[in-house]
Amino acid sequence: EMKTLNVRMATAWFALGVLALSATVSTEVRAQAPAMDPAATQILRQMTDYLGSLKQFSVRTQNTIEDVLESGHRVDFDVSASVIVSRPDKLHSERKGDLIEQVFFYDGKTLTLYRPSDKVYGTKPAPGTVEEMLDFARESLGLMVPAADLMYRNAFPLLMQDVTLAVVVGKAVIGGVKCDHLLFSRPGVDFQVWVADGARPLPCKYVVTDTGNPERLSTTTVTSDWNVAPAVADARFTFVPPKGAKPVSYMPLETASGQPPTPAGGNK
Repeated sequence: EMKTLNVRMATAWFALGVLALSATVSTEVRAQAPAMDPAATQILRQMTDYLGSLKQFSVRTQNTIEDVLESGHRVDFDVSASVIVSRPDKLHSERKGDLIEQVFFYDGKTLTLYRPSDKVYGTKPAPGTVEEMLDFARESLGLMVPAADLMYRNAFPLLMQDVTLAVVVGKAVIGGVKCDHLLFSRPGVDFQVWVADGARPLPCKYVVTDTGNPERLSTTTVTSDWNVAPAVADARFTFVPPKGAKPVSYMPLETASGQPPTPAGGNK
C-alpha cells in the first residue's frame, strides 16, 4: 500500500513539474517571440532544403499515437518504421507496431504492399517519382507510406500552408543531438519540429497536435539512425513474393475485424 502511495505521489509531482514547465515556456514564447518569427521559418526551410537535396537516405522512426478509449481513458499506440529512399523513383519501408504491420516496395513502376502476418500482398501500377507515388497512394488508395512527410523534395510550402504562428521555442537535445525546437500553428493543427544544429539539419523529432479536437491528441515521431549515403542495391526496392504468399485484389490494409483481405479471384 505504501509503495502504491509513493508511486502515485511521484506521478503527481512529475505531472505538476511538467505543467509548470509548460506554463513557463508558453509564457516566455508569447512574451519574446513574434507571431511569425523569420528565424523559425528559416530553420524549417534549411531542414526541408537539405532533405530535398539528398539523392538517397535511410532512417528509422518511432511513432507514438495518442488515443482515447470509449471509457474515456488515454492510451498510446506505438509504431516503428524503417525507410530507404533512392530518388527519383525507389522506396522500401517497413512498419511494425500495435496497430499495423506492413512492408512497402516501390520500384518506379509499381507499388506493392505486403503484410507478413497473413502473407498477402497487393500490387498497383504507380507513377514514376517518389513524390507522385506518395500522392497517388494517399489520394487513390487511402494509404499513408511511413515517414512520407520526409520524402517530398519541396516540402516547405506544404508545411507552411495556412500557418499563422511560427516560433523558435529554444534549444533541446534529442537522442544526444542538439536541436532547435520550433513551433508552428495552422487552423486545427499545431506542429513542433526539433531540427539538428550544424551542417546536417535533419529532423530529430516532430509532434502534430489536433487542436480541433477537445482532447488535443498528438502523434509524436522520433527519428534515428539517419544515413544520407546508404549503400543499397536496386533489387531491395523490387518485391519478390515469399514462398506461400498470396496476391490479393486490393492493397492489404489492416481491417477492423483483423481478418485478412480476400485473395485475388476468391470470394469477397
